[in-house]
Order: sequence, then C-alpha cells, then structure tokens
Amino acid sequence: MRTRRTRRLLGCGALALALGLSVPAVAPGAATADDAPAAAAPGDLVLVTLTGAGTSAGRAEAPELLAEQDAVLAAIGAGEPVYRWTTALNGFAARLTADQLTTLDDQPDVTSIEVDSIRPLAGRPSLAAVRDAAASPRLRGGAGVVIGVVDSGIAPESPAFAEVPGLGADPEAFAGACVEGDGWTPEDCTRKIVGARWYVDGFGAERVRSSESLSPRDALGHGTQVSSVAAGNAGVSVRVDDRDAGFFGGVAPQARIAAYKACWGAPDPADDGCSTADVVSAVDAAVADGVDVLSLALSGGERIDTLQLALLGAAEADVVVIGASGNAGRSAYAAHAGPWVTTVGAAVGRMSRARVSLPGGRSWAGGGRPSEVRGRAVLAQDAAAPGASRRAAAQCRLEALDSRLVADRVVVCRRGAIGRIDKSEAVAQAGGRAMVLVNRRPGSVTADLHSVPTVHLSASAGRSFSRWVSRHPDARVTVSRVAGDPGTRRTARWSAAGDPRGITVKPDAVADGDAVLGALPGSTGRTWGVFSGSSAATAHASGLAALVLGEHPERSASVVRSLLVTSARPVPGSSVLEQGSGALPSRAPTAHLALDVAPEEWRRAVRRHRLARLNTSSLLMPARQRRAVRTVTNIGTRPEYFSVTARGFTSHRVRVQPLAVRLAPGESADFTVTVSGPTAPGRLDDGMLVWLGARGGVTRVPVALTR
Repeated sequence: MRTRRTRRLLGCGALALALGLSVPAVAPGAATADDAPAAAAPGDLVLVTLTGAGTSAGRAEAPELLAEQDAVLAAIGAGEPVYRWTTALNGFAARLTADQLTTLDDQPDVTSIEVDSIRPLAGRPSLAAVRDAAASPRLRGGAGVVIGVVDSGIAPESPAFAEVPGLGADPEAFAGACVEGDGWTPEDCTRKIVGARWYVDGFGAERVRSSESLSPRDALGHGTQVSSVAAGNAGVSVRVDDRDAGFFGGVAPQARIAAYKACWGAPDPADDGCSTADVVSAVDAAVADGVDVLSLALSGGERIDTLQLALLGAAEADVVVIGASGNAGRSAYAAHAGPWVTTVGAAVGRMSRARVSLPGGRSWAGGGRPSEVRGRAVLAQDAAAPGASRRAAAQCRLEALDSRLVADRVVVCRRGAIGRIDKSEAVAQAGGRAMVLVNRRPGSVTADLHSVPTVHLSASAGRSFSRWVSRHPDARVTVSRVAGDPGTRRTARWSAAGDPRGITVKPDAVADGDAVLGALPGSTGRTWGVFSGSSAATAHASGLAALVLGEHPERSASVVRSLLVTSARPVPGSSVLEQGSGALPSRAPTAHLALDVAPEEWRRAVRRHRLARLNTSSLLMPARQRRAVRTVTNIGTRPEYFSVTARGFTSHRVRVQPLAVRLAPGESADFTVTVSGPTAPGRLDDGMLVWLGARGGVTRVPVALTR
C-alpha cells in the first residue's frame, strides 16, 4: 500500500510583493509597464490578493483568512464576492463599482488587484491525426497518485478512464468531491476519476456555447486528451472509423485523475478559453483536495500574477505543478514564469514515417503509417467528377472525384481547403486504393490515421513526385511504412521560448507536442484523435511526475521537479531558452542527484526579490553576474561519487568547483559556477553542467548566459 507523503505546512511571513495595479517588477524583465495588466473598470471582475498566504503555507487557518477578506469587503462596501480563496491563496474575485475600486486601492491589506482575463488553452484537439496508437507500452505506474487536471473537463465514458482491474493502491489522503451538473452525477466518479469540480462564474455561463455542459463533462475534448495522455488506462483498444488502430496507454496508467473544469467553449471558437478567476478557484480547490500533481495546459502568465501566486501556494503544499509554455512562440515568451512551476515546451519530429516508391527504386519519404499498397497513380486534378472544378478535385474535396478515374488508384491530393482526413475519405468514397498528400507550400507533414493508406509529403518532395506522375500516368507506385527510428526531435518553432531578461530558465524542458494520440468525448464525433501544442507536452510531464511519486511517495515536489528536468536530453539545434534542459524521457528518471528547494524558500525569495538565487535546476545568468552557487543532494540509498563537466559553451569559459563530490545518502554539497569571458552585451551563450554518477545516473543543469 502506498504511503501518502506528509504535506509540509510552514509559515512564511507576509508577502511584500505588490502586483497588478501596483507592480514593481519581480526581477529585471519579469514585468514592465508594457505588459502590466489593464486598469480595472467598473463592473469588471477583479482578482484581489491580500497580505499573507493561504492555509497551504501554514500562514493562518481558513476562518482567519475569511475574516480578513470580510473586513476588506466591508471597508469598500461590497457584498459577497464571486469567489473566495483560502488554501493556495488569500484573496477573492468580485465585481465592483468605480467607488469600490477607488477605495479598494487604498486598503493596506491589499497587495494585488488584477482584472480577470481569458487565457487560451495550449493546444487544440484534432479529429484528423492519429499517430501510432501504442502511445505507451507501460502497464503499470503511478498507483496511489492523483493528478489534478485544470482544463476543459473530462469524458468519463472513455475506456481510457474505465474502472478496470489492476489500478493498484487507492490514494490515501485525497479528499475531493464529485460535483453534479448537466449530464454528470456522482456515479461518474470512480476509482479512476476520483474527483470532479467545475467553475464558470468568471467565464460566464451565459457566454458558453450551446453544446457545452455546465458540469465537469468535457465538450471541447482538450481536457479529456490531456488526462488520457497523463494517466489513461493501459492496453486500451483504439478504433477509428470502425478500424483497429492498435492499443493506447497513458504515461502513468495507474494514476488517478481529478478533473477541475475551468475552460469553456464559446459560440465563436476563437473566444474559447479559461477565465483566470475560474482557474485560480480550481487551483485553490485542487490544493485543498490534496492532489499530488497539478497540470495546467493553458497559456498566459509571463509575469508573476495572481495565478502564479496561487501556484506558489500549491508548491508550498508539496504539489508538483506542471504548466504549458504556450504556443505563441513568435509573439510571447514562455508562460508560467514562476520557478515553482515546471514549464514544458513542445518538441516535434518523432512521428511515424512512410514513403512512396517508384519502379526504378527512387522514393520520397514523409509522414504516415500505411499498410503497403501498390497501384497506378493519378493526379487528383485529372480525375474531376462531372460538374466539379479541377481545383476542387485537386484538393480531394468530397464528391469532387470521378470514381471511374480513381478506382484502385493511388491518388495524389493537394493540401488545403478541407481537413486532411476528409481528403482520404473522399478518395475512399471514390474507390481509391491509397493517397499521397502533398503540401503546396512549406509546412509540417503529419502521420494521420486516414481512410486509405496515405503518405504525406513536403512541398518540395510533393512537386517532384507530382511531376513524375504527370509524365508516367500508367506506372505503378508503392506506398509503404518506413521501419525504424521515427525521426529526430527538434523544438517546435511555435513553442514559446524563455525571456532572456527573466528570473529563471523557461521552459524547463520540452516533450513531444505534435500529433499526440489521446481520448476524445463521443460528442466530438470520434472517441480518439490527436492534439498538438505544449498542452500535449504538459500531459506527458504530468504523467512522468506521477510515475516518480508512485515509485517514491516520500519524495518532495521540489525533488520530483528536479529529477524530471535534469533527466532530459538536449535537443540538437535549440538553445537553452528554447528547450530548457532538453526533451523529457519516456520513463521515470533513475538518477540519484537532485537540486532541492524547501517549500518556505519560494515565498521568502519572492519577498526579498531573490528568485534568481534559489536552488533551481538551471541557471539564467546575465552578463553582469559572474558567479552562482547551487546545492546538490544524493537522494539515493547508497554513498555515491559524482563528477561534473561544463559542456557546450562557445564564447565564455565556465568553471565548476568542486569537480567531484562523494555524498552519503541524504548528504548535500555546494558547487560554484564561475564565468569568464566577454562582459559586453552580445549573443546568448549557453550550455550544460553535466553530473555523472558512479552508478550510471546523468543529471543535466542548463545554463543560459544572457545579454
């Protein structure tokens, strides 16, 4: 039976940092006048943070915090607020008049006033793409651990969340509830889905789309996919379009899920998202319920705001907090700036490969997972149905292909206008045997599960192959799958990188974020699909955290965080501020070295503006800083010898002292990093401090030397 680790509830003193409408920056570049939130207007929902901390930090009991909130509300003449927070945070959300806002700004106990905002989800479900269904060969892992997923809800009918034999030990201290709502009853919670709550007052029930459910039930699909990737059952049969597509398993298949629905669909999908007030309320409840891992696959939070302070409260309660870096890599820095959050970016490139081959042996490779098919090829524009334009036929739109010209052929379709799998469905309806999908301009290729065997080619490969087909209309080609390595990871261009002026390296690491298979609600039209974005990477990291806690329930959240990010492997061609320590592993890390941060240190560092001095598993050093100190601890069960080298730096000399240490179990040692070289502003220089353990463990600490 898993022993629930003891939560450490420690006092921290008052939080002297003011945010929102009175924002000194936490660190250079962490917040500026340009990115400070807008001033509140009458009627806006405002998030108010009070001095002190929530009960998770041991600052006070809930009745004391409620009394403090009541005093502020009475002082400004306000009634009952929309939300109150007492666990992860001391504060409330309320709609106030102009006079109340003016009075509120003068209250001595108020440290932050922030206007509510809508945060986008960090990924989008797709009905189009399904990668290899064997997402995880793991049959066990994560038993007794609860992952709290703050997202768009969950679909309890999915077999990924069925109450199956072999779930292992139940959580011992989780105290969540199963809150009823539209189409949701307490019976929808099981040994697998152990809790479910929903929050809509910030987003507004009147703003949700008609297909939404005012309950924990998922309508968008995002929360269901995140939950299934993190902790979906093992060995689940996947069927798409009445065809077997293999088996699925989450990263931690024995872990339990607590769903906190705080993200909603609007009539216009562009307005979908998560109200910060709803999200903070979900975080506050999750911490009170006793989740072990908290997953937030939503964007926003490039600065230390109300949500980041709530997540600080979660970290103080010994919860492993995982957040998505966001997908606006060209216009925003990585989300979740707080060093107490493990921020995960997206890597791409590891997909199933396929090729189309010519009689003479020439071939072009792309994305796909087809069975082998041989047949004559035809350009789709040359097989237009009566009344259909060549353009519609070229794009393989439904009913645009002439079955007399397509039957038993390998059809070459152009990308665009409609969904990728809609094209293969059109080919199948017309009797085609296979499809070669070609890009018309530079862009990604994918490994979708199509209605017919398919290879997806890049624009250059597609042009070459199409020209060959036009000159050899009667020749036979072969579509087949490529065995072996699925390809080399690279950081996605759209995955948000870290701010070089920030307080710590972000993202902390990356994980697969392209066409990741997950379960879907039946209301979306399919029960399986893929999603892309840093949300998929966040789900992977959350599952890994559950694996570590399932094996070592005594480990603190800070140690788990350190083990995760230092076990990553560098991604070629990406800087530290793009990938953190690199791509996360597919299994629980086994190294015995960790960089620990005591729960009380987070808030103390915030209060003193010394976040950069925390014992984090990375170093972000501006040009003026030439020296830093970190502490490593042997978390293994035997004495071990560890040695360190500095690797990858190009324009600076980075020295580490001492170069080796011998540590008994539980023993710690400081090491000093000294930088010499150019001090004038220049380009980013980065690298890794690589610790090697005598028992085989590798611990990588990324270092970014910024301008």
